[in-house]
Amino acid sequence: MTPAPSSRRDHGFTLIELLVAITIMAMLAILSWRGLDGMTRAQAQTQQRADEVLTLQASLAQWSADLDALAPSTDLGVLDWDGRVLRLTRRDSVNPGDGLRVVAWTRRADAPPGLWLRWQSQPLRTSAEWGEAWRRAQLWAQNASGDERQREVALVPLLEWQIFYFRGGAWSNPLSSDGSAPTGSPAATASTTVPDGVRLVLVLPPGQAMNGRLTLDWVRPTVGGGKS
Repeated sequence: MTPAPSSRRDHGFTLIELLVAITIMAMLAILSWRGLDGMTRAQAQTQQRADEVLTLQASLAQWSADLDALAPSTDLGVLDWDGRVLRLTRRDSVNPGDGLRVVAWTRRADAPPGLWLRWQSQPLRTSAEWGEAWRRAQLWAQNASGDERQREVALVPLLEWQIFYFRGGAWSNPLSSDGSAPTGSPAATASTTVPDGVRLVLVLPPGQAMNGRLTLDWVRPTVGGGKS
């Protein structure tokens, strides 16, 4: 009489079962790694976008702070835009008693799309020091030396920018404005008066957290009401 087959399974797994289990575990590991990698990339991109926005906000805040701190109208030039660089004379915000500073803003197109840059002089106490700093600021925008580059701060990528002044109830091109210093003075090309408003127009390149055309209007603190 033939014994009935046993329904009891032998202990252990067959080779095929082990291979299937290993394959499934490997697939789960790959899927988990891809999920973690995707989360890491998304987090890095989010952080990069946040940093870009914060850098732009800080740059615009510094722009407004420079204009807010413009030096009172004197024989020195206060504000000048020549189509390439905006130069201004401002009070020192850290130690007001240290004198004035010349600040310059420009776009450098060393590599596409270009960079928005800010330059600042050391504290100035005499008109001769101011005249030299004013000249250096323009040279820096045209062809910066190694020493001058150490005084600059790279801000944000920038395709192009424009400046407009608000005077006489309308926005106009500063290159056609009045109010220059007397011919022959160190500030012969600089306005000795502050316009009622300054409009900054930036064109930010694609691929940034913020891109396209951005307009920021600054109004002289002593002017009542807003200008737009």
